[in-house]
Amino acid sequence: MGPLIISASMQMAKPPQEVFDAIVDPQKMSNYFIASGSGRMVAGETVVWRFAEENVNYDIPVKKIVQDKEIHFEWEGAAGHMTWVKIGLAPSKNGGTLVTVTEGELPLDEKGLKWFSQNTFGWANFLDCLKAYLEYGINLRKGAFDFMQAS
Repeated sequence: MGPLIISASMQMAKPPQEVFDAIVDPQKMSNYFIASGSGRMVAGETVVWRFAEENVNYDIPVKKIVQDKEIHFEWEGAAGHMTWVKIGLAPSKNGGTLVTVTEGELPLDEKGLKWFSQNTFGWANFLDCLKAYLEYGINLRKGAFDFMQAS
């Protein structure tokens, strides 16, 4: 059996341009995914993300951007292991957008299975939160992970 690769998809009732902007703009992304970001995602640049549930900065090297279609970056997907992430946007027949997140890869071992479980949940949560924000203006992450902060 080969390496583990995560894939999660969800349709948004918004056009690709609006979905794309919500992903690359840290001001918008802070309404559903990160607490803050150092700047807009631009190919060849490294942005810094901070999540509300962790007091850690994450360097995110942006590898490739295809306007309104694809966002590629790397991050420390598992402790001590950089993984690649591709977020693809495809227009749907009803004027919406199919968002597909793919992340990889780790070997099929104990560390890989832990990563696969945690990050599959994480990307499903990302898609849920993106949909709630784009379609209803709701931030599902607000307070959701307070229990993870050191007390």
